[in-house]
Amino acid sequence: MYEMPPRERILKAMRRQVPDRVPREAVLTLPVEEEFRLRTYASDYETYFGMDRRTVQYRRPQPAADFSAYMEGHTIPEGAFSDEWGNLVVQGSEYRTTDYIFPMKALTSVNELREYPFPDFSQEVCLAHLETEVQSLHDRGLAVTGSLWGTFFERSWHMRGMDRLFFDFYDNPDFATALLDKMLEIRCFQAGYYAEIGVDILHTGDDLGMQNSLILSVPMWRKWIKPRLAQVIQTARRIKPDLLVEYHTDGFVEPFISELIEIGIDVLNPVQPECMDPADIKRKFGNHMAFSGTIGTQSTLPFGTVDDVRRVVKERIETVGKGGGLILAPSHMVEPDVPWENLITFFESAEEFGHYS
Repeated sequence: MYEMPPRERILKAMRRQVPDRVPREAVLTLPVEEEFRLRTYASDYETYFGMDRRTVQYRRPQPAADFSAYMEGHTIPEGAFSDEWGNLVVQGSEYRTTDYIFPMKALTSVNELREYPFPDFSQEVCLAHLETEVQSLHDRGLAVTGSLWGTFFERSWHMRGMDRLFFDFYDNPDFATALLDKMLEIRCFQAGYYAEIGVDILHTGDDLGMQNSLILSVPMWRKWIKPRLAQVIQTARRIKPDLLVEYHTDGFVEPFISELIEIGIDVLNPVQPECMDPADIKRKFGNHMAFSGTIGTQSTLPFGTVDDVRRVVKERIETVGKGGGLILAPSHMVEPDVPWENLITFFESAEEFGHYS
């Protein structure tokens, strides 16, 4: 049987064509990655498990901006750190839980916003590595994803605070417009440069859903986020027309899907099975969109048996993977509560059932 190069395999799947087998991938948290090293004596789990793509991203601007003026009045816990956007991240009491201190929360005017030290990703230190990394990965036969994690909504509320941003939408629309337009300027530059250096996939996304409802309404998303996301996609595709665009959002998000397709999203991630039925989503939208994920990290992987994992993987391949259009993956990072045997069974079952005849 012909074995496709990894890049060809995953790009075919994302274009809803039939590759030689279903691509499979996962992101391991640090404790699981450490367990992987101890058990396998290998250092690179993406290579070990045969994943078909790698992700590149911008580095932080240098020197780091001074956000101390925006932290006045806050008690800074030990171990907290500021990212390049000024968002102060505080480690929570449990692994991978975090709290935030929002640097923009006290701002009230557009003039104050204009003084905020947004990151400048056009600096050489931010992007000098990217073209070489992309070429190196392509030389290895791998597809390349350029990441714009937290493209608009999520990154904005991390700086502003979710409640404050929602108030802005109604009570301070000039501020909300200025904030999101600045994000649009930054994201268009980043997406355009990714396209120039030849990434295959642009990864975008904002968490829009909860377990069984939406975080923000469709009309609100349609007014504030959708046209800006569409402009980012258009900017990148003017440079690289065949660029694939992936969109990440956890939770129940079915009401958004048709409009994501409308503005040019090719792949939806992660189709969280605790919130939406992956087979039903495939039936409704699979003629226009591919899907990445579908294996529950709130259910099957941490709490199922090995037989459960095997059964669910087989079911997803037979339903969501029918006719192509599936990248099989856990619906979130693999946490320490996932038994090692279940992780191995996920990959072994994907190999066993994932070949197209």
